[in-house]
Amino acid sequence: MLKRTLLSTTLLATLLACTANADEAGIKKTLLEKFPGADITSITKTPYSGLYEVLIDGQVVYADENANYLFVGSVVDVKTRQNLTNERLEKLNAIRFDSLPFADAIKTVKGNGKRQLAIFSDPDCPFCKRLEQELTKVSNVTIYTFLYPIVSLHPDSAANAKAIWCAPDRNQAWDDAMLRGVMPKNNGTCKNPVESNIALGNKYRVTGTPTLIFANGQRVPGMVPADKVNELLDAAGKGK
Repeated sequence: MLKRTLLSTTLLATLLACTANADEAGIKKTLLEKFPGADITSITKTPYSGLYEVLIDGQVVYADENANYLFVGSVVDVKTRQNLTNERLEKLNAIRFDSLPFADAIKTVKGNGKRQLAIFSDPDCPFCKRLEQELTKVSNVTIYTFLYPIVSLHPDSAANAKAIWCAPDRNQAWDDAMLRGVMPKNNGTCKNPVESNIALGNKYRVTGTPTLIFANGQRVPGMVPADKVNELLDAAGKGK
């Protein structure tokens, strides 16, 4: 009995030591062994229940200290009803606005142009066209539109993006394409930033269009109504 007790105590001490030594590097090593090729950007210990936050392939998941279990989903503060996972994702996915290569975007100044907005947009994306209709109701903003064709969904979008960029008046060509359904008639062979925009979007894990980037770095995917765009623009200006 004494030997069994000593053995149990030794085993427990060993397990506790392993747990105490678990760290971010060890978790990353274990996860990469189980998921080779995964893009693990960061691992951070959380204040709740011994979980570690793992940013993997642009998504937040949670791991136990030995990386034996992964938890996929949102952590919600039941007192405040805040979605803590979404808040972390917003911070982790924020883009430094002034680091964007604005020379590679179509620049549109509306009103006094004081507020700023960048958009990754596909000329063949129906939700992008709906967003452009909403943006006709938004003023006092400078919009930088990065042509970002997703050819897996819209096979002609890369050619159309290049044709828009190569048009004599690319702002007019963009409006004609998005608001009136008229694409420019040129072969799109001028020097253009379409491929570099695709690389930029991949770098920032832009997986769909439209994706809006506000001056405070916040990104918002999808079609956003005009009143919400105005609200986010104002909030971004205050947060700069």
